[in-house]
This record gives sequence, C-alpha cells and structure tokens, in this order.
Amino acid sequence: MPRLAGQIDVAKNEAILDAAVEVLAERGLSAPIEAIARRASVSKQTIYNHYGGKTALVRALVTRRVEYLTAPLREPGAQERPEETLAAYARILLESICSARNYSLIRMTIQGADGLPETAREVFEAGPRASRAKLAAFLAAETGAGRMAVEDPDEAAEFFSGMCIGHRQIRALIGLDLGLDEAGIERLARRIAHRFMRAYAA
Repeated sequence: MPRLAGQIDVAKNEAILDAAVEVLAERGLSAPIEAIARRASVSKQTIYNHYGGKTALVRALVTRRVEYLTAPLREPGAQERPEETLAAYARILLESICSARNYSLIRMTIQGADGLPETAREVFEAGPRASRAKLAAFLAAETGAGRMAVEDPDEAAEFFSGMCIGHRQIRALIGLDLGLDEAGIERLARRIAHRFMRAYAA
C-alpha cells in the first residue's frame, strides 16, 4: 500500500527519533535539524516533510518516551492488580531517573527553556503532563471498579510521581549518583506502591 504524502516507514521514523535523542543530548535544543538528519542518514527535507519542524519532532520524541514509561499501566490485566501495576510503573520511573542518557532530555529542556520556550512547553505537555494524565486515568478506573478510593485522580497522580521522583530528580539533573542499584530500585518501587495503595485503600 503506498504511503501518503509526508509519511515515512517505521524504521526510518525510529532512526530519526533515535538520532534526535543523541544529537539533542549532545548539543541541546538548539541543535540544527541538519545534524539530526545526518545522524539518521536521511535528508533534512524528509524530517521537515514528516514533522514540519523541530518542535513537532521533539514532541514525537517525548511522546514515544511517555508511551514507554507508562506501558505498565496498559499491560493486560493491569487494572485487576493495581499494586503490582503501580510497582512496575514506579520501577520504570526510577530506572529512568537513574539513567543519565534517559534524563538528558529533561536536562537540556531546562537549559534551553529561555531561548526556546515553545519547544520547552511541548516537552512539558507531551512529557510530564501527559504521563500524569495517563496515571490519573488509571487511578480513576481503579476507583470506578471499587479497588481504590481516589477522590482526586490528578492530585493522587502528582503524589505518586512525587514519591518516585522527589529529590532524586534534582540529584539526577546535576549528575549525582542516586545510590540505587537494580535490587534497590525494586525494593523502593514495591514500598512506594504498597504505601500508596494503603493511602487510597477502598
């Protein structure tokens, strides 16, 4: 089936997004589209045809990341086992913070916010705000099913994220070791989920 105008194949799209992660991490939000195109082995026009510009490209990059981070909330049977699901979500958030490469997008967004406020806003809307909204929707569904009692899902989603991120975000942003290995992340994720479930027990 022929592609519509502006469409590119999945492999090429993934190559562009992967290249964008690397180039933006190295050069910040001001990195030129040309540099991303070279890294992805595509033409600059291919990126413009598909995304229109850097802001939409960054939004797509962040959206892909949010889909990865929130995957535990969509796993089959996730709603039937909320504590296990929340532990898996906490685990993936903690792993993300512990990875310098994964956290580079947030760091460069803060650094480039003054010069590129529109792009920085896109990162926030497509990233933190979108992931909180997905968690809030999960909590609302759990409350509707009688497995939790969450009066304000948006507020509860902020509380949960704060339990996971907390001061660790500052440490990650300034490049300090979080002191969490794989076993430590697992223990912490389970404690967070357990305490959260107790706080919002049905």
